[in-house]
Amino acid sequence: MIASSMALIQQFSMPIARLVRPSHRTCFRSCTMAVATPSPSDLSVPLTTRAQVLLGLSDEELQQLALDLGQQSYRGKQLHHLIYQRKVREIQDLYQLPRAFRDDLQEAGWRVGRSLIFSTVTATDGTVKLLLKLHDNRLIETVGIPVEADKGSVRLTACVSSQVGCPLRCTFCATGKGGFSRNLQRHEIVEQVLAIEDVFKRRVTNVVFMGMGEPMLNMKRVLEAHHCLNKDVQIGQRMITISTVGVPNTIKKLASHKLQSTLAVSLHAPNQKLREMIVPSAKSYPLDALMRDCKEYFLETSRRISFEYALLAGVNDSVDHAVELAQLLHGWGHGYHVNLIPFNPIEGSEYHRPHKKAEKAFVSALESLKIAVSVRQTRGLDANAACGQLRNNFQKNPLVTDKDLASSH
Repeated sequence: MIASSMALIQQFSMPIARLVRPSHRTCFRSCTMAVATPSPSDLSVPLTTRAQVLLGLSDEELQQLALDLGQQSYRGKQLHHLIYQRKVREIQDLYQLPRAFRDDLQEAGWRVGRSLIFSTVTATDGTVKLLLKLHDNRLIETVGIPVEADKGSVRLTACVSSQVGCPLRCTFCATGKGGFSRNLQRHEIVEQVLAIEDVFKRRVTNVVFMGMGEPMLNMKRVLEAHHCLNKDVQIGQRMITISTVGVPNTIKKLASHKLQSTLAVSLHAPNQKLREMIVPSAKSYPLDALMRDCKEYFLETSRRISFEYALLAGVNDSVDHAVELAQLLHGWGHGYHVNLIPFNPIEGSEYHRPHKKAEKAFVSALESLKIAVSVRQTRGLDANAACGQLRNNFQKNPLVTDKDLASSH
């Protein structure tokens, strides 16, 4: 796998009161709330990006922050409502809070943590792709997918990114071809959902960690964001899906958290040799080991695993492949579901989308062998917002702004 070895940094915790610069207005109280320990991956994130951010903090943490700044605890509850429900983007726009509290927050170096929407692309089917410009001028992509559900209701799914780019370079995916910069922070994941809600003017009902990046290579921040989305943004755990192509020793760790969310494993092949060709990182994670971890995950959580399978014409889409896939799954127990994804074209790829006839034959073969299967509806294709198509020119190198150009002269 691409995981690089780094020296462990010393763990620490400190009260919020020690993180803020004292204001002439307030006398800070002591605080026992611990600050998240930086992980080795955080060392690649600029200090300006790791500034003190309100988005991602819980109701209790915001109440404690209010106390630390000499306010009553209910001001923290107000702050929580303004950030997560009203979606206020700047501290000075928190008009319901006293000016002194707002000024103290700013003087202490706090910011809300919302990014600018750099561009918006809307597909003919209503899918919207957003490019968010992060604090360090890198861009990430997130997708909002509206689907009419039963009785006229609308399900709105946010497909969120967990990294700036991706280091795994799966051969059918555009993201890996664009390079990799860094992991996303907790607030940078959460804000994607809020941005989708801003654009659609409605609540997000489902979240899938299927955007740019490999979530298991950023598990700490993904779990923090998952907790925030569940408790603060109030999206049910069963409405959240975490996807992975498979990173050694991570599925067991995820199982220990006993989430009620869905685990989606990107399989893409029924045998190790073919899988290594499609997913190069599979060389370090043999298929038997992956399936063993998936079986233990099911036994630990009682949650059915969804296996994602990108259908590539002439590569992995034959009936024989379907039979081999069914045999593989049956060999490791039950509690599995196969989600087929017809290949979505990307620039520079040698792969092609399978014919409908081949797709139907693959489905029929799985169903005849008692495998639960579905075919993912392609959404956002004409906006390059479909599965596997997310990529931008600023994954590896940050966007150069007019301000940057001016300072270079």
